[in-house]
Amino acid sequence: MPALYVMIPAALLLVGVAVYIFFWAVDSGQYDDLESPAHSILFDDQDPRHQAAVKPDEAAADADKEPPPRA
Repeated sequence: MPALYVMIPAALLLVGVAVYIFFWAVDSGQYDDLESPAHSILFDDQDPRHQAAVKPDEAAADADKEPPPRA
C-alpha cells in the first residue's frame, strides 16, 4: 500500500510531462506537414545536379576550388 503513495503521483507526473511534450510539438509545428516526408523517399538525393541544399555562394566557391593533388 505505501508503494501506491509513490507510484500514483509518479505516474501522474509522467502523464503530465507526456501531455506537455505533445502540446509543445503541436504548437511548434511538428505535425504541420505530414505529406512531404512520405513523398521525399521517392526522390534520389544522390543526384549530382541536385542543388537544393547548396547556397549560391557555396556553389560558386566550390566551382573555383582546384581538385586536391593526387598521391
